[in-house]
Amino acid sequence: MEQRYDAVLGVIRDGFTVTEVARKFGVSRQTLHTWLIRYEGGGLEALGEQSHRPKRSPNQIPPVVEARIVELRRHHPSWGPVRLRHQLSRERVEPLPSTSSVYRALTRHGLIEDRAKRKQLPHYKRWERSRAMELWQMDVVGGVLLSSGLECKVLTGIDDHSRFIVCAGLMERAIGRAVCGHLVKTLQRYGAPEEILTDNGKVFTNRFGLTPAEVLFDRICRENGIEHRLTAPGSPTTTGKIERFHRTLRQECLGTQIFEDFDTAQRALDTFVEHYNHERPHQSLKMATPSSRFHAPRPAPPAMELDASALEDDRSGNDWISRTVSVNGTITISNQTFSVGKQRGGHIVDVRVLAGLFQVFDGNELIKAVARNSDKEVRKKRAEPHRRRQSAPPN
Repeated sequence: MEQRYDAVLGVIRDGFTVTEVARKFGVSRQTLHTWLIRYEGGGLEALGEQSHRPKRSPNQIPPVVEARIVELRRHHPSWGPVRLRHQLSRERVEPLPSTSSVYRALTRHGLIEDRAKRKQLPHYKRWERSRAMELWQMDVVGGVLLSSGLECKVLTGIDDHSRFIVCAGLMERAIGRAVCGHLVKTLQRYGAPEEILTDNGKVFTNRFGLTPAEVLFDRICRENGIEHRLTAPGSPTTTGKIERFHRTLRQECLGTQIFEDFDTAQRALDTFVEHYNHERPHQSLKMATPSSRFHAPRPAPPAMELDASALEDDRSGNDWISRTVSVNGTITISNQTFSVGKQRGGHIVDVRVLAGLFQVFDGNELIKAVARNSDKEVRKKRAEPHRRRQSAPPN
């Protein structure tokens, strides 16, 4: 301030020109003229440091709009700047702020962490299929709490291209038959996709077990022309879309309430999925809804009748027989003996007799497929009665 005062006095008192004084103090002529105007209007105090903030800012968010941004954020903590701006556009807010302006407003009110302070997460390559019904991702998630204390599970399924939720079926226990029941209902409703991607859970597959076998889920996929793909062990990002849906489901539905009973929980799931599919915009879809992508015109798949025979209990047809497994784990059909596992000794297994093939089932699990040695008719249809003698108490 003293240097500015000396410069002003050099012009006013000593009679030097503005150009000479500006050259002496190393400033521009415009700056010196500004100092002279400020001195004449306010004296010595006016030569001090002043704010460089402009008197008006045309791009500043109006207070009413900023208040609406804060209100939306507090009601929906998971909404980011893109989602908030989209909501403002749906409400026809004018002027519509930019995404960066919304971000700065959130930062000013302490409602978002500054990008520079955030933990840097690894970047994964994003991918998606080119059209709907090409690939579904499916998984089982828990956390559905009932007032009785029971925690139920949900079979979830999402279309990879559209993020459309095709399945959200509630189960008391995530067992193979319950999972496959929801799978069949989903196939009946939307048709069969080309592929289904799951993890290596036992309800989905037993390809890598100690005794590899075809479980019910694998069988339904095979019989309906669906390729069942599996993720690599320890690779949760492969099914990242369904995992991201689980996060949203927990935050906005499951984690906020305890349901009165099973039916109430299923209705809440259905309501949430309906909103998710048809009303909720998705940033990954450029703020479109999943239903708009899922139901977009696409080539019709070849007609194929759904085969749900894997869930049928009736095994009384002529192509079904039963056998009791011996203590050493073998069964015999038409003089052909083969092993089905010692751990099943004494169990009754069902065998489906096909042309050139025996399919052996323990309950709903296909445990073995064996080529037939001959095409002779199988005369003995039912299991040997000695199972009851084995279980009877000794004399």
